[in-house]
Amino acid sequence: MLSTLQETAEVLEETISEEKTLSIYQLIMDGGIGGQVIIAILVVLLAVALYIYFERLFTIKAASKTDKNFMNQIKDHVSSGKIDSAKVLCAQANSPAARLVEKGISRIGKPLEDINTAIENAGRLEIYKLEKNVPVLATIAGAAPMIGFLGTVIGMILAIHEIANAGGQIDIKMLSDGLYTAMTTTVAGLIVGIISYIQYNHLVVRTNKVVYEMEAKSVEFLDLLNEPI
Repeated sequence: MLSTLQETAEVLEETISEEKTLSIYQLIMDGGIGGQVIIAILVVLLAVALYIYFERLFTIKAASKTDKNFMNQIKDHVSSGKIDSAKVLCAQANSPAARLVEKGISRIGKPLEDINTAIENAGRLEIYKLEKNVPVLATIAGAAPMIGFLGTVIGMILAIHEIANAGGQIDIKMLSDGLYTAMTTTVAGLIVGIISYIQYNHLVVRTNKVVYEMEAKSVEFLDLLNEPI
């Protein structure tokens, strides 16, 4: 009886020791060329998304830095007729809002409608610069889950093909390996998509704040020109 219990314990220990552990790397390597290509594409997309996010984030952060006394100084220079000094101040500020004001200052003396049009055109250009490559993040956020799902479909097809080649005999180990591999691409696609989606929305919010600041400065400058002398 004691010998039987010992043998049973040894069998259980061997079973536990041989229990398969979930290794992401092994799942990717066992996924075949199709799964590996899908994962490689998703890794590249993630790298592109991270690069665009941080590059745009630092750019937008720099563009949002403005001097609170900027418009007061512009008002003093314009009221005193120091147009060149006002332009120099705008150049030193080197921000989207300052460039819009500088565009308006360079049109002083022309009809107010022409000044407003020039500022609006310059504003569209500044917004385009701020949003550079940001739509790529939206594309990655939408495409990554679909690419991951494509890998899942490929993995399922390969798993079914292996089962069919086995003469219709369902091998649980073979089926589980195929499902693990197929689901890995879906998980990878969702991770890349979620990260890209969050990054995109964060950049949109930060960009909108800069745009609102540009609009506020433009309106304030136009109000300055409308003030009676």
